[in-house]
Parts: sequence; structure tokens; C-alpha cells
Amino acid sequence: MTLRKYEITIKQDGRRKRNRLEGYDYSQGGYYFITICTENKRHFFGKIKNEKMEYSQYGDIVLKYWQAIPSHYKNVFLDEWIIMPNHIHGVIVIDNDFFASAVPVPAAVGAEHCSAPTAGRTTRTNIIRANIGVNQISTNTNKTKNTKYGLLSKIVKSFKEISVKTIRNNFNNYEFFWQRSYYDHIVRNGKSLNNIRQYIINNPAKWEHDRNNSENLYI
Repeated sequence: MTLRKYEITIKQDGRRKRNRLEGYDYSQGGYYFITICTENKRHFFGKIKNEKMEYSQYGDIVLKYWQAIPSHYKNVFLDEWIIMPNHIHGVIVIDNDFFASAVPVPAAVGAEHCSAPTAGRTTRTNIIRANIGVNQISTNTNKTKNTKYGLLSKIVKSFKEISVKTIRNNFNNYEFFWQRSYYDHIVRNGKSLNNIRQYIINNPAKWEHDRNNSENLYI
């Protein structure tokens, strides 16, 4: 899996193409793989050393607010994720009632670097971080007449706004911006989820060849 399939594309008339699946209700229960980049892919959050991420002060702030996401939404949890020097990869789980009933309670898995749950969420976090089967993810792809992008966009928007505000207030740095919008991929089955998890876990080891690394942007 590469980031190529999540790139923003530009229509021939120069207009920016929508990132979200048109007509899809992003408040539906499901697993959503998202990538959020800094503007111009500048390195703000730290550096990769010995295939591990070392956070800067900016990175610590972003880490704090990313881990806090589940505490603000009663039906939202974090699966695998990682913060890199200039982007975040993460799987956000929207767990509505019909969706919760489809997920069993097996043993948790995941990389140590992103396994720290939000306080009070340990049990549920373990459930959604498990290697679930191919048929255990909701594959509800019903489109609705709602043209808004739902809860997922609300989560990302709030996260981006509070992290920018805090960095500016703490460091008086007005050069930090997130790239406009974000990339998403609706996870359709357990095999895809496990592939995405592995991709996220391996991100630091593959940093030199990552398309979001400005030195290898066009690889």
C-alpha cells in the first residue's frame, strides 16, 4: 500500500477534486483510515531516529490532542496510528450501536508506539484494536442525500483547529499550518484493516522512501 491512492487530484479545469466519497455519510459506523499533512509537508513534529519517532514540542502537542479525540465523542475510538515528522496516519473508528454488535472481544494487538489509550477507554480500545475477521467490519456503503461529510470531518476539523491554536499560543508561531483538508479511505474488510495497520506500524522504518518526506516527495 502506498499513499499514492490517497493523493489529492486536480480536475482538468483546475478545480480541486473532492477528497470525500460524494454522498457517503461519514457519520456511519466504520473504520476510516485518514492522513493529515502539514502545509507544504514541513517537518514540525520531530524526527525519525533509529526507525523511531522522537517528538518535538509541537509533536507533543499534536500527540496530546490526537489521543484526546475519544474523550470528546462517546462513539469514537482510535485504532492504529502514528505521528510522523510532517503527517499523521490513523484509523478512526466510529462505533454506532449497530456497528458495535459486529465486533467481538479478542486480544488486543498493535505497536507499542501508538498503543496508549485515552484514560477510561482501555477496554473498548482493546476491542477495536484487535485483528478482527474479514466479515466482521461493517460494509454498509449506503449513500445518503446528505452532502455534508458528517462526524469524521468534524473530528478532523476540531483536532486541527485546537492544535494550531495551542501551538500559536504557546510558541507565538504563526508559520505552522495543516494542509487543507485530509485524505481518507473507508476500510471495507478485516484484511484491508490489517494491511493498513501494518502500513502504519512500518511507517518510521520506511521514512526515507515515504512520499510525505519532502526529500522523496515524488518517489
